Amino acid sequence: MCCESKRRFLLLYATQKGQAKAIAEEIWQQAGAHGLEADMHCISEMDKYNLETEKDPVVIVISTTGTGDPPDTARKFVKKIQDKTLPPDHFAHLQYGLLGLGDSEYMFFCNGGRTVDRRLQELGAQHFYDTGLADDCVGLELVVDPWIDGLWLALKEALQLQKEKESMNSAVDGVSSSLSTALHTVHELNLSSEVQNLKLGDGGASGSDVLSQKLDDINHVASARDAEPSLVHSVPPVSQSALNIPALPPEYIEVQFLDAQGENPHLSSLISEGTTFEVPVTKAVQLTREDAIKTALLLELDIADTTFEYQPGDAFCVVCPNNVSEVEELLHILGLSEKGDDLVCVKVKQGTKKKGASRPQHIPERSTLKFVLMWCLEIRAIPKKAFLRALVECTSDVGEKRRLQELCSRQGASDYTRFIRDSNVCLLDLLHAFPSCKPSLSLLIEHLPKLQARSYSVSSSNLYQPGRLCFVFNVVEFPAGPSRAVSWKGVCTGWLAELVAPLLRPSKNTLDAKGESSSTEKISIFPRPNNAFHLPADPSVPFIMVGPGTGISPFIGFLQHRQKLREQHPEWKFGETWLFFGCRHQDRDYLFKQLRCFLENGTLTHLKVCFSRDSSTAEVAPPKYVQDVLRLCAKEVARVLLKDRGYFYVCGDKKHMADDVSDAIVDILSMEMEADKLEAMKILAMLREAKRYLQDVWS
Repeated sequence: MCCESKRRFLLLYATQKGQAKAIAEEIWQQAGAHGLEADMHCISEMDKYNLETEKDPVVIVISTTGTGDPPDTARKFVKKIQDKTLPPDHFAHLQYGLLGLGDSEYMFFCNGGRTVDRRLQELGAQHFYDTGLADDCVGLELVVDPWIDGLWLALKEALQLQKEKESMNSAVDGVSSSLSTALHTVHELNLSSEVQNLKLGDGGASGSDVLSQKLDDINHVASARDAEPSLVHSVPPVSQSALNIPALPPEYIEVQFLDAQGENPHLSSLISEGTTFEVPVTKAVQLTREDAIKTALLLELDIADTTFEYQPGDAFCVVCPNNVSEVEELLHILGLSEKGDDLVCVKVKQGTKKKGASRPQHIPERSTLKFVLMWCLEIRAIPKKAFLRALVECTSDVGEKRRLQELCSRQGASDYTRFIRDSNVCLLDLLHAFPSCKPSLSLLIEHLPKLQARSYSVSSSNLYQPGRLCFVFNVVEFPAGPSRAVSWKGVCTGWLAELVAPLLRPSKNTLDAKGESSSTEKISIFPRPNNAFHLPADPSVPFIMVGPGTGISPFIGFLQHRQKLREQHPEWKFGETWLFFGCRHQDRDYLFKQLRCFLENGTLTHLKVCFSRDSSTAEVAPPKYVQDVLRLCAKEVARVLLKDRGYFYVCGDKKHMADDVSDAIVDILSMEMEADKLEAMKILAMLREAKRYLQDVWS
């Protein structure tokens, strides 16, 4: 084990998309300025650390993925500590602090971190520092920055107490008193969303560079002091402040252009999540009318010649590239337009100061430059502050340099949130806004995250359609804005729509449309099984499905599967099925009019639909949204959930639908049970815990 001095602490991270790792690296970089040394490892590298014998304080940074699961890198660790044979004092010797990352848009906020935290406590481990839970919905930095600021005092206190305990075993009472004092100090740290009110720059303890610049050096601020702030322009007090900016991340990647010829690696080599399958697209149908607000497409894939397996309710991932025109634009700005097809070699820079530096897994050692930008890097990612800090060094204009410094500083936190994060600004937007910024290719590889495969719900049943997999999606549109002159389509949905354009047939507004083609277009996919969002194991159990818009997708698979089971097992008893569907207009975006067939053959017992934008001449206006229809069926819904012990499934938009449905269920339970809302909320929580109220939602 390295770093064996008394000032050592163990730093573990568990990451899915790289955020937890980046934060751990920030902690590692700052540690030296505080006389400490972080022994940093991915939590999956269990051969490099041993919590059973660890004597020094442990800091854990862990994200959450899926519907509340620990990241893939933490699965083995979590399985190990959840061993029920472990005694309650297994980690009684362990002192730790944990920082969890999550998104409150999702039901199980920070559940990856909470799971580890709870289990370590059950096994006797002690906090030396309060747990921090950072919310990506409002900005991770609102909790992360002050949590790191407070970490150093807590670590020093913990290490000092450890030293005293080792050298003064006879003075147990004295050590206990010190421990109490230290813990009291640590617990005073406030990690609420108001943390930006903390004093900045106290004692220089953040490891940041403090930049004091005179206003007369910043002519672009002085000339427009009273103007509104924007991405490229600041106003007082930010424009007049001395800035606390992050430490410059060490460079660690080197890119060499090669004269040699070579082929690009297969896409499967970029995927660490499991086996990928290259499958043909056999059918594409536009489910919405041309004048619908959103364009919904159904794609059918041929998986007959693969070992790909799925259940209705599962999801799968599509490996997709960046938009080719955006890649070409980026190459042009970088002055590399003529080198897109050149072979590059990516390796670790000799003499780098970055601990444990290695070539990112998602970057091939050799490939063409265009392959790296097309398939490996998320060029639309919102730049982190560390990236902005690095871009400062690539910017020649003094005013642009200052503004980038402000955007990554503590003083400019609200500007970063408003003009970078909330505006979904990406690298191309920044390079247009700050034209003197000319980053190197190696800098992009260091700071841009992996281009993630996109996840979609399966909309079919392998029992009903053997060898076929269907899925439905809206073609996502991002409108132009102050920082972007043109609108964009979603990275994956835009690519898929363009890919299948030759397969589409106009005015095919039904699942049964004939759109067969000899197209040989293929896409790469890999499975992402859902552990809970499946049909009840007992077919006699009733269930309710709520899926407006493309949220109906998994329920088509549910109904296809149920129809086939009814045909194969007429002797079985099947529970009643309810489907609540909604869309804007009945004649424009009623995605699956085939639903009537399920109703007519008895697969679907009750179908309730609503159309939010259609006008009505009825004396009593019909309900507009699925939550309104649920309330009209309150007695039946309560009966299915409470008396018949049925299941309730919700799929679709989190913010604008799933939360409203949850509120409606609370109201229904409260009314039908004649109980207060708190009691109804407890019942709903019990249904969630029993996996009888299940969600597959997105933000």
